[in-house]
Amino acid sequence: MWPFRTSSVVCLACGTELSQSMAREYDKYGDRWDRANKTFEHLCKGCHSDLCPQPRGELEKLLGELEAGNPSQAEFLSRYVATVDDRYGPLEES
Repeated sequence: MWPFRTSSVVCLACGTELSQSMAREYDKYGDRWDRANKTFEHLCKGCHSDLCPQPRGELEKLLGELEAGNPSQAEFLSRYVATVDDRYGPLEES
């Protein structure tokens, strides 16, 4: 019989603390089946069901690039908007 997981984790989206057995694993690389040398982040069921099913393309890589140097939130957002505008063109409101 498999051991019951009793450790607690924190939802990366809303910050709620819950038991690991009640959480959903999140692998930012998109390969949760390859478990070698990995640590997973977790989502509560509510936040997991709110995830957008659309492909994110290069989003994780872009966010990693923009976090270089540990910028302030304002600097990070400024970099994000400028980079997305440069790479993909201006965002058009619908």
